[in-house]
This record gives sequence, structure tokens and C-alpha cells, in this order.
Amino acid sequence: MTPQLSWKEAITAVLQDAVEPLSAAEIVDEIKHRELRTDFGATPADTVGAQISSSIKKDGTGSPFVRLMPGRFALRSPGQSADPFPVAHEEEKDPEGVTSKTYGVINALGMFWERSKVDWKNQPRVLGRQVNGTTDVDFCAQRGVYLLHDAQGIVYVGRTTERNLGKRLFEHLADRLGGRWDRFSWFGVYPVNEDGTLRADADFSHLSIDVVIATMEAILIEAIEPRQNRKRGDTNFEDIEYLQREDPKIKQKRDMEIVQGLIAGSKSS
Repeated sequence: MTPQLSWKEAITAVLQDAVEPLSAAEIVDEIKHRELRTDFGATPADTVGAQISSSIKKDGTGSPFVRLMPGRFALRSPGQSADPFPVAHEEEKDPEGVTSKTYGVINALGMFWERSKVDWKNQPRVLGRQVNGTTDVDFCAQRGVYLLHDAQGIVYVGRTTERNLGKRLFEHLADRLGGRWDRFSWFGVYPVNEDGTLRADADFSHLSIDVVIATMEAILIEAIEPRQNRKRGDTNFEDIEYLQREDPKIKQKRDMEIVQGLIAGSKSS
């Protein structure tokens, strides 16, 4: 078994073979594919971005990394003295863990999650993770905005403030929309900690009106996918998107029903 590399070593190994700048999420996918690490935590893309940003900020032109365009990274070429897109005020992270971070308006999202993969109850678990092998995150307590979808498109747009995401979705099972949606998307303000918990005390006081407006545009483009928009919004959602995980309780129920069916069949034969 290949020894686990440090984050910096794994990132460097991936970028050495890259033919074009990569996003943090693409770097994570390659690290996993090449089995350079087995420990990813709950926020590997965030960790990769923070590692690179911290190196650039602290080491300047001595850093092995360079940001060639917003959200995309490469190894620094010999003699390259300046970064086209230098780090302003971004994440600070120690060699293997999070110490502090500056957050945007939206810090986690899920697109087109299936209603059937949630074990619905008063406090359902809305589970997701960034890539296979990372820590599951329960987004039930998330705040932000959400969309309900049917086969034709968006049927409802809502927000979660006093009642969190899980409770609002649960309420839509029994209201006038109960039979009209089978998927949902959400955009959350709470960041995810490395251990998979939500950070409800994140500081957003630094956000400018320009950042808020750019994020609003990015949410609309991501959700509606208008045909005439040739590019996605200025806000990069790739590194904060989570993929849905079916609640293990659903599989347990299916397995139990199969066992009960087999027992019933054997008794009737």
C-alpha cells in the first residue's frame, strides 16, 4: 500500500502531471484516483484550496504553486516572479488542519438531490459528501435558499431562516406541493468544518455588496441554467458542492422488508 502523502506533497504530485490549471475539486479527484491519500475529512476541496492559498500568501514567489486564473492552480514555472491572480484575504490553514477562514455568502450546496434518498421525519438527515471516501455531512440544520423540482423544472423557491432546511423540506411533504416534487437543490450559508459539522458561527461581516450581488447572479445561473449565459457566475461553486448520500436507514428498511418477505414466503409454502 502506498504511504499516505501530506496534502502539500499530494497536490504537488498531481500538478506536476497536469497539462492545464486545475481547480481544487479536480485536484482532490486526482489525489483520490491515484490513491495518494486515504484521509480526506469532510471538506477536501476546501483543504486543497487553503493549502495552496496559504503557501502562496506566506511564501510568495517561493511557493511551488501559482494561481493562473480565479480558482485554478498550477505549479510555478522556473523564474516566474508574480502571480496573475495573487491571494488577497483567504484561508489560513496549518499543515494538516483548519485554523481560520474567510467565508463567502454561499459555503455549501447540493444540486438535484433525490427526495427518495432521505428518511423523512421531523428531523430528517439530509446527507451529502464531496467525494467518495470523505466524511458524511448532515445538512438538515443548514440555512439559505432551496428549490423544489419536478420532471419539467423548478416548481418552488423557498428560504430557510427560523426553520432549517430539513424541517422546511419535511413540511413540503404534506402541504400543497407534496405530490409535485421529487428532487431538491439547496444553497447554504453555513460552512462545513473538517469534522463534518456545520459552522453556524461563521463571520460574514467582511462581505461587500459586490460579493453579495455576484453570488446572487451565480445562484440564479446555477439554478436556472439560462441558455444565453455563456459562462457561469463569477462565484466558483465547484469546490463547495456536495453529492447526495442515501440515508443508511433506507437500505436497512429495504433489507428488513426483503427478509420479512422471504420469511412470509417460506411460511406460506
